[in-house]
Amino acid sequence: MKIGLSSAVFYPNVDTEDSLEIISKLGFECAEIFLNSFSEYSEEFIDKLIYEKSTYNISINSVHAFSSSFEPYIFDAYKRRRMDMIKNFKKVCKAGNRLGAICYTFHGMRYQDINTVNKKLVSDIYNELTYIALENNIKLAQENVSWCMSSNLDFLKFLKETCKYDLFFTLDIKQAYRAGIEPYEYINVMGEKLVNFHINDRDRENTCLLPGRGNVDYSKIVNALKKNNYCGNGIVEVYRENYESYGELKECKKKLEKFLK
Repeated sequence: MKIGLSSAVFYPNVDTEDSLEIISKLGFECAEIFLNSFSEYSEEFIDKLIYEKSTYNISINSVHAFSSSFEPYIFDAYKRRRMDMIKNFKKVCKAGNRLGAICYTFHGMRYQDINTVNKKLVSDIYNELTYIALENNIKLAQENVSWCMSSNLDFLKFLKETCKYDLFFTLDIKQAYRAGIEPYEYINVMGEKLVNFHINDRDRENTCLLPGRGNVDYSKIVNALKKNNYCGNGIVEVYRENYESYGELKECKKKLEKFLK
C-alpha cells in the first residue's frame, strides 16, 4: 500500500494546480485531486494538472469533485435537474480518466430515512452513473459519508445488490466514526469492491486529526483490509486546521509507512 496525500489538505490556501508540486516535495508519489470548483472540471484546467503531474511524477489515485454542489441533486425527483447535474458528473469522470485516476470518490445522496427512499429511482440512477464511469475507464467509488445515505450500511448493501454494473467504494475513517460505526463494519460490507482508503485519526474531542495523533486502532482496520484483499493505496485526508506545518504531513507519511511494514 502506497501512502498518498489528498490535495484537500491544502484547501483553501493553495490553488489545486499548485498542490502537486507541494505533494511531490513532501515525498508523496500519489495523490487524490480535489476539484474545488466547476471551472476545474474543464479540459483546459485538466491540461494544467496533467502537465503538473508529469512534471512532478505524481500518479493520480483518485479524483474528488465539489460534490455538495451537484451530487445530491443527481437524485432529485425533478428529471431536468437530474439531467443537468449528470452533465457535471460526466465532466468529472472525463477529468479523472484524463488524469489516469483509478476512481472517482463519490458522496451522492444526502441522508434521509431509508424507508422514504425511492429505491427504484436510486437504483436506476446508480446504474446510469456506474455505466458512465465505466465508459470513461474510471471506477465510481462510493464513499461512506456521515451526512449522506452512504453512512447507512443497509443502503450500501442495497446498492451492492441492485447495481447492474460494477460499483466500488472509498472508506474514510473519520466519516465512519462520525456516523457512529466502526470502520471495519464498512469494510465488511464493501468487501473486495473497496478501491480507495482515506486515512485520518480522531479522539474524544476531535473528529479529525492527522494519523497517529488520536486513538484510532489502525491494526484492527488494516487486518480487516487484508482479510478483504485490499490492494489499493492509503490517502491521508485531513483538513487544513489539523496541522501547522507541511513538515507534519511528511512525518505522518513516514510513520504510516513504518507501521504498515
